[in-house]
Amino acid sequence: MRVRASLLAGICASAISFPAFAQEGTDDDLEDPRLSSNVIIVTAQRQAQSLQEVPIAVSAFDAEALEAQQIENASDLQLTLPNVSFTKSNFTSSSFTIRGIGDLCVGVTCDSATAIHTNGSPLFGTRLFETEYFDLERVEVLRGPQGTLFGRNATSGVVNVVTAKPELGTFSAAADFEYGNYNSIKARGMVNVPLGDTIAFRAAGFYLNRDGFTTNLYDNSDIDGRDMYAVRGSLRFEPTASTTLDLMAFYFRENDDRLRIQKQTCQRDPTGVLGCLNTRRDFDSTNADSTLASVLTSVELFRIQGLPEALALGSVYDTDGDGYSNFVEPNDVRTVNTAFTPEYFADELQLQAHLDQGLGSMNLSLTGIYQETTVDSRQDYNLGILDRSAYATGLNTLAFFAANGVPTGLPAPAPAFFPGSSAYFAPIAAALIPNGPNGVLCTSDNDDGNLGAFEGNSICSDVPLSFDRSVQYQTAWSGEAILSSDFDGPFNFLVGGIYAETDVSENSYYVNSFGLDYATALLGTFAAFANVDGGGNPAPLPPSYLATSMYRNNTTDFKLKSFGIFGEVYFDITDRLQFTGGLRYNDDSKSVSARTTLADFLNPFGNGDPFTSPFVGGFDADDALPGNQLLQEREVNFDAITGRAVLDYEISPDNTLYFSYSRGYKSGGINPPLSPIFAVTDSFGSEQIDAFEIGSKNTFLNGAAQVNLTGFYYKYKDLQLSRIVARTSVNDTIDANIWGLELETILRPSYNWLINMNISYLNAKVAGDQFFSNPRDPGGGDPNAVIIKDISNGSLCAVTSDAGSAVATNGFVGAFNEALGLQGPTPFPSDGGIASNGAFSICQALQDTIDAPPAVLANIFGTRADGTLPFSVLSPGVEVNLRGNRLPQAPEYKASIGVQYTAEFDNGMSLVPRFDLAYTGEQYGNVFNGNVNRIEPFVQANASIQLNGSDNRWFVRGFVQNIFDSNSVTGLYVTDASSGNFTNIFTLDPRRYGIAVGAKF
Repeated sequence: MRVRASLLAGICASAISFPAFAQEGTDDDLEDPRLSSNVIIVTAQRQAQSLQEVPIAVSAFDAEALEAQQIENASDLQLTLPNVSFTKSNFTSSSFTIRGIGDLCVGVTCDSATAIHTNGSPLFGTRLFETEYFDLERVEVLRGPQGTLFGRNATSGVVNVVTAKPELGTFSAAADFEYGNYNSIKARGMVNVPLGDTIAFRAAGFYLNRDGFTTNLYDNSDIDGRDMYAVRGSLRFEPTASTTLDLMAFYFRENDDRLRIQKQTCQRDPTGVLGCLNTRRDFDSTNADSTLASVLTSVELFRIQGLPEALALGSVYDTDGDGYSNFVEPNDVRTVNTAFTPEYFADELQLQAHLDQGLGSMNLSLTGIYQETTVDSRQDYNLGILDRSAYATGLNTLAFFAANGVPTGLPAPAPAFFPGSSAYFAPIAAALIPNGPNGVLCTSDNDDGNLGAFEGNSICSDVPLSFDRSVQYQTAWSGEAILSSDFDGPFNFLVGGIYAETDVSENSYYVNSFGLDYATALLGTFAAFANVDGGGNPAPLPPSYLATSMYRNNTTDFKLKSFGIFGEVYFDITDRLQFTGGLRYNDDSKSVSARTTLADFLNPFGNGDPFTSPFVGGFDADDALPGNQLLQEREVNFDAITGRAVLDYEISPDNTLYFSYSRGYKSGGINPPLSPIFAVTDSFGSEQIDAFEIGSKNTFLNGAAQVNLTGFYYKYKDLQLSRIVARTSVNDTIDANIWGLELETILRPSYNWLINMNISYLNAKVAGDQFFSNPRDPGGGDPNAVIIKDISNGSLCAVTSDAGSAVATNGFVGAFNEALGLQGPTPFPSDGGIASNGAFSICQALQDTIDAPPAVLANIFGTRADGTLPFSVLSPGVEVNLRGNRLPQAPEYKASIGVQYTAEFDNGMSLVPRFDLAYTGEQYGNVFNGNVNRIEPFVQANASIQLNGSDNRWFVRGFVQNIFDSNSVTGLYVTDASSGNFTNIFTLDPRRYGIAVGAKF
């Protein structure tokens, strides 16, 4: 294969923080040999090649470039790479998006669109996005499908983190220490020790501790801090010139008060039906009346259920306002008011072995990796303080019932209270208000089970708490073998295979709140107390609550087994024209056991694990099978053949033109069970992408300028997208067309100057007619529809009329609600972006009434031929066409520029100032677009100045990141109807500055 050295491989890959050359001027800087000596070797095609010769859109950063551009983690990569964006997301996830394709699928069975690798090995559920880079050889970012060679599959691209390897025969060490604002302390170190002529050991690590970026007004504390460290040990053994064995062990740990989300925003809905409206993202809280806890503890639901209204915690029509009416949301993304301090724990273990064995003109590469990851985080679900004043009547009544029992309402000599009834309420009061109705309020805590307040596992506070928890334990391993050739002739090849397994032993998402505990306790207690036998006689069951008392979406086991067989051929058609052809067979098998629980069956107080309850038979996790299933179990299998074909032409030794076609693939998955049940598919299909790319890689002016230009077009089929239904992420598929341009340039007008400039354009849109309901607007913009907030489960649905008549629809819902003591439909505010009216009601009861209408309603509205009323209940809402909408996390424009100057002094010391500026254009947080989902363009600027010692053995550096202190939003996530449709936003860090010192020897 052709191998040639070329200038400045990668974007600023040769940014020099420790200049390696003495001051030697020349008559013509363009002939300075130092300009053509900086070459980065990458493994984008699984072979060592100069980056400029690889016919792939790939960028690489060596250790010096990472340091100079202040690229400390994966989030920083987006500030300089074209058509690349990164954001955190809900459920402790993140999305590294390349050319509009990122991790838009959310769920334990989803594959990553962007494959993350360590030294070429695929990682599963990695926490590398949370740690910081240290002691690396380079970071490679490949844009476009890379399924032929890398890992399992990668529809958007690959990020390959290559660690520094031990050096034989050389002892060396390096360390640096940094102190910055927010009391930030960071230390990094490395030591390389030769152990004879054929073995060397290298150890490296980092430690970071800083105060939080965010002020919590509740207790004037700082939260969202960091306390983390990582260590890596590497061993290299070279017994012969053709044999190299590398062993690596890595461990990362974080335990701090990191926030998973930065802020919640909402255009407050005064009706309470939606919670948040559809036009803006204000600094405001959702209307608490829209939340599940509020509707389940409302006067209206208690009345319909025949329960004492005095026990309710409020009304959905409360004229005095809801629980957040008087809460003032801080008008600053770095300020919150929360009674629950966030908790964040993550760790990861990696063990890797890699053998390279030369076999004459061929090479055999064997790689294996084992991985363990854990993540466990909790934080305030609403990032706000709920007003408890409306609870007074309900809590006083609960305390009264616990002490005395339920009043009979009968005159003497009949007993004043139902005998034994106090025993049904005393456990509730003891668990939730142990110090009486004016004391602390206790909320279910949770470990890895379902034990909450009624099992003695609670957190108490003066205010009602609401918090969530995201936890996952995962192990994975893979083995890969690659045989490649290096023949002298025109033909070469590469063939390989990979097998991978991963096992998630626990993946749970919990939502805990005082209101949910209260609702599940009272609804369960009255169900147990009022139980009757088959003959209609009272037969009270033991005092019980409805389990689980917390929402839990729980995967108890997920397994993936995957293998791939791949190969490529390389043929030099002429000295300048080369053909590359590759094929790959993929096979992915997935199995999952899961359930979603909340208030599903009775569990006696004090029984312990709800799934040992004598009434657990009332729970069914899988309605597709007869009988009661405690878990929903599903299996799926996907396979596909993918490949690529490339022609690259060497116009001159410094100019190459290439054209490629590749087929990308990402396996489908399994949607989790829902509660309440909605009609969603059990599984979702595989992604498939046909990618066309044309590129030109050029070096001009004897190495003083590098200009790379790439154009691409993607035809995407079944792109996986997530949305929230019934408090759970479910995944659908759509088609999309994507095209764009990328320009990357590096200029060196002299050795002392380094300038990099990049710009990209991206057009990523939904193709064809794709119909889905918008969680923010279940009415779908239809003024004739009525949006219903279901007070029995907190979900939303929409009622429509066959005649498309607003009068008929509003009249039907109004008549139905009147019979239940509920108010009729009302309009939303004119600036809310909602054309429909809204009402509190019960979706299933509306459907039952349509299916079996009372005579009076049939006379008013008429009936269809089948006798049903001419209305429809659409859950979760009216579908809208997404044709032409832009894909989420796909900025239309991106641009960056970096300027670095090296001033060399007569004493051999040097001073290196550098400035970087990055612009990210408009994008959208989800596929429904609209102003409420728009993410504004943002600008980030960094600067540094570094003094290097004359022997390059020490440095002192001052730095500032995010000079303008921009609150740059990188992504957003819309919660579900039962949470009030608020928006979680994710931001980059605020301005940071400090000083660092380092030495090496």
